[in-house]
Formats: sequence, structure tokens, C-alpha cells
Amino acid sequence: MKFEPAPLEDWMRLYYFAVDDDIGSSGVEDYSLADLRAMLGIDAAELDAVVFRDSTSFGSEEVRTAIADEWGTGDPERVMVTHGGSEAIYLVLSTLLDPGDAVVVTEPTYHTHTSIARTMGCELRVWPLRPENGFRPDLDDLRAVVGGAKAVVVNFPHNPTGASLTPEQRDEFVAICREAGAYLVWDQAFREMVVEGEPLADPVHDYDRAISIGTLSKGYGLPGLRVGWAIGPQDVLRGTLDLRDRMTLHLSPLVELLATRVARNAGLLVGVRMEQARHNLGLLRRWAADHPDLIDLPEPMGGASTFPRLLGHADTTGFCHDLAREHRTLLVPGSCFGDPARVRLGYGGPTASFTRGLDTLALAGEKARVQN
Repeated sequence: MKFEPAPLEDWMRLYYFAVDDDIGSSGVEDYSLADLRAMLGIDAAELDAVVFRDSTSFGSEEVRTAIADEWGTGDPERVMVTHGGSEAIYLVLSTLLDPGDAVVVTEPTYHTHTSIARTMGCELRVWPLRPENGFRPDLDDLRAVVGGAKAVVVNFPHNPTGASLTPEQRDEFVAICREAGAYLVWDQAFREMVVEGEPLADPVHDYDRAISIGTLSKGYGLPGLRVGWAIGPQDVLRGTLDLRDRMTLHLSPLVELLATRVARNAGLLVGVRMEQARHNLGLLRRWAADHPDLIDLPEPMGGASTFPRLLGHADTTGFCHDLAREHRTLLVPGSCFGDPARVRLGYGGPTASFTRGLDTLALAGEKARVQN
């Protein structure tokens, strides 16, 4: 398959490793191996005992059990461990969908939720997340497009907006998918990253056609570990093997060891990082209130990013290029998500760097406003 361009990945390739301050990413501050060893009690002998044999196609029983216990139904036979959530999304959608199938997706959205289906020749039906509603989902908009759909693909809390469902809406949402007979691909990359309240219940617990996609890249600060998973019906997981046998085969035993330990101590790792993100969000709110001529900030319900409008910019792309090149600060233009007047502003990173990034954004924004 020949995929359409992925502007977000192009942008991150260009600038992610070329800046000093990152206020554009959607994850939290990264952990080091030393951090993991200290927090999880992993000693050198445990690492030395790893033998670099092949693993199984679905992942070792130990890591699948740990994931099933923490995020799934407790049944490791319904878990497949993947190279990040991105591989899980690709395998699941490529297995579920056929050309001509109708697929419901949110807009704006993360690119893999749409590009795989579009490349396969599916009919994409948009469930719009409307800026005038603070990007809060409207279930009546979903009802208008879900009839006859093969699958509904979502992630809540949402990337890039930080919008989500209430627990009551979540139950109604699952009921709508059930009534339509659609598969529900629930990308829960940001599940634990809620601003207030508790994480939403994963639909794999109450809908037999739900497939949950998870990752250690976002709330767990481990993007370089490249661990994701899919939890769902066994026939769907088995169907992914034709692709996996021609791609990645399995994970490294060393990666599986670390992933197992993380899964068994998940609350410890995500709790520290979400406390930091909530603190940074408070700083962002105060900063936005101090700069009403620069930014229109929607209130996120979760995740570690929001999708504000930069006032005075019909297209923020050039401004974000200048911010990276001249000020070594990463901000993602909304053109990467189909709304060029906005930016993805991430608040999950180290507080000192986040504060510097906001100061730089204010200076650059004021300079651009004066010039215009």
C-alpha cells in the first residue's frame, strides 16, 4: 500500500531532536533505564539473566498476563504485545477492514486512525469534534454517521485536543456502537492521563467487538521502549499474524522484561508524571490568562496536550517553523491535524523546560503581532 503523507511525523522528524524546549509533544517526560531500575527494583542480575532468544508472536505469557491484569480482562489469551501502539493500530485496522467498508473517525485526529483505512479504499465518515464546543464529542453527531459502519476508531482522551467523554457518555457511546454492530477500536494511549476524576472504563470489559490499543509511550514516559498492545477478540488477534510474520515477528525478551515490570507497577510510573502534567497545566492556564491577545485556550479533559488557536494566524505553520529554527522551541502547527489556525501545545514535559517554552512563545508571538 502507498500511504498518504503524514505531516505530523514529518514535522517531528524535522524538529524533535533539533530543539531545546518541547511544548508540542503529546507525552510526558521520559524515564531513563536508571529511573526504571531504581523505581521498580530491577537489579543487574535480573538483566544479566535475559537470554536473547526469540519470543512468541503474541508476546511472552508473562508480559501478556501483566498487561491483561492491569489494562485488560485478566485473560492473556486476548492480548497481543506490539512494537508501540502504532503497530497495534496498523495490524488491527489492516486485519479488520476491507476496501469499501465504512469507518467512523473523529476529526481532528491522529493520522494513523484515518490514513490506513483511506489507503485501503474504505469510506471514511467523520465524527466532528467541534471547536465551538471545546472539542467535546456530541453523540448525536456520531449517530448521524454510524449506521452500517464496519468500525468506529477513536481515542479518548483525545490527541491533539485533550477532549474526552464523561463516564455516562462513554456508556452511551458503547451502546451506540453495539446497536450499529460496529467494531470499536478504542485507542487508550492516554487512558490514565485525566485532568480530574477517574479514567474511563475500557470497552473490552463490556463489548465483545471492542479492541483496545495501548502503549507505554505516552503517560508512562517510555516511547523509546516501543511497547504497545492490542486487547480484543482472539479471532481478530490471530488474523493479524499474516502481517506480523512479514514485519516484526515479536518483541525482544529484554523489552518484554521491562514491560512486564512496568505493567505490574503502572500506577507508580504514571502517577508521578501526571502530577507533573497537572502542575504544568495550571501554569499554562495562568500563562494563557496573561496573554489573551495571543492564545484562545480550550480546556482539556485529559491527555497532555491541548489544541489552542493562535490569534492573528490563519496558518501557524510558518510561525512554528520560526519558533523551532530561531528559538529552538518545538510547537506543532495545526496543519498537521487539518486545522492550520491552531497548534498542538503539550504540557507533559519537564516543568523548567515547559516554562521556558511558554516564555519563548510569548516573546515570539508578541514580535509576530507587532510585525503584522
